[in-house]
Amino acid sequence: MKQNVVDVLMYLFENFIGDETTADPERDFVINRLEQLGFPQHEIIKAFDWLEDLADVELDEAQHQPNKSIRIYSDQEKQLINTESVGFLIYLEENNILTPATRELVMDKVAALDTELDTEQLKWIVMIVLYSYPGEENAYAYMENMVFDQIVNYMH
Repeated sequence: MKQNVVDVLMYLFENFIGDETTADPERDFVINRLEQLGFPQHEIIKAFDWLEDLADVELDEAQHQPNKSIRIYSDQEKQLINTESVGFLIYLEENNILTPATRELVMDKVAALDTELDTEQLKWIVMIVLYSYPGEENAYAYMENMVFDQIVNYMH
C-alpha cells in the first residue's frame, strides 16, 4: 500500500501529537520510527513541514465569529475533496464546529497537501487543525469523538 502524507499525519497525531503523555518528542526519533514503519522519508518531511506551517498560522479574534455567507468551492478544490466532503464541511459550519476562518484554514491545509482526500481523511485534517488552533477546544473535542467513535450522522 502506498503511504502518503495524510497517512503520516494521521499516525503522528494518533501516536505523538494527540498523546498528552508525550511532550514534544525528538524529531529525529519520530522520523526514524516512521521510516521503520515503512513511511517514505519524503512524505514524513512533508508532514512535518505541513504541521510547522499550521503552527505558524495566527488568526485574530474577529475571524472566530460565525457568519452566514455561502462558500463556493473552486474546481481545483473539488479535485481535492469530493461532494460528500463538501457536505461534511457545510455540516460542520452549520453546527458551529467550524467558523468561516477555521473552514478556510482547513481548506488551505487541504490545498497544501495537494492530494485527493476522502471524507474520513478530511475529518482527520479538520481535527488536527482544530487541535492546533487556540480557542477551538470544544470543536476539537467534537471532532475527536467523530473521528474515534465513527459518528456519521452529518448527512441530511
